[in-house]
Amino acid sequence: MRPREFDHDDVLRIAFDQFWRKGVRGASLSDIARDAGVQRGSLYNAFGSKEALFLCAYERYASEYLSSLQRALGSGTLRQRLTAFFDLTIKNFRSGSPPRGCPTTRGLMELGADENARRAFADLISRITSLVQETLSIGIKRGEFDGTPEVAALHIVTVTRGLAVLERAFGDDAKLRRIAANTINLLLKKE
Repeated sequence: MRPREFDHDDVLRIAFDQFWRKGVRGASLSDIARDAGVQRGSLYNAFGSKEALFLCAYERYASEYLSSLQRALGSGTLRQRLTAFFDLTIKNFRSGSPPRGCPTTRGLMELGADENARRAFADLISRITSLVQETLSIGIKRGEFDGTPEVAALHIVTVTRGLAVLERAFGDDAKLRRIAANTINLLLKKE
C-alpha cells in the first residue's frame, strides 16, 4: 500500500508557523506532522531532516514576503513607498500572539553556522536590498531622492535588522514606527 500523498505547500505553511513560533530547535517534527495530518516518517522521507524542512518552509516564506514587499514598494511617492515598506516590516515582526519577531533574525541566530541556512538568509536580505535600491532609483528619476541608492538601501535594510532586535527587546510598535519615520526623514532630508 502506497503512503498517502500530502500537500507540500500546506505542510510548509504549517511547519513555518511552528518554526516561527517556537524556533527551529523548539519545533518538533512530531508536532508539525500532527498539525499537518501526516506521519512523521513522511516528513523525513520528503525533506530529510528538520533543518531541511525549515529551509524549504523558509524559502516559501521568503517568496511570499518578497511579493508583499514588491507590492508595498510599488506605488505612491517615495516617502509613501518607504513608509509602506517599514509598515509591512514592522507588521511582520509583530504578527502572531504573542508576536513572533523576525524569522530571518531568529533563524540566523539558531542556524547561522549552517552554510545552507546562512545562504538562504543572506539571499533574502540581498533581494530585499535590491528592491529598496530599485525604489530609491525610481525616486531619483522622479526628483524625490538625491542620494546614492546602493548606500541608502543598505542603510534601510540595516535599520530593519536593528528593528528586529528592538522589537524583541521592547515590543513597542510606536517606538519602531518612530525609528522608521526618522530613518525616512534622514534619507529624504526632512527635519
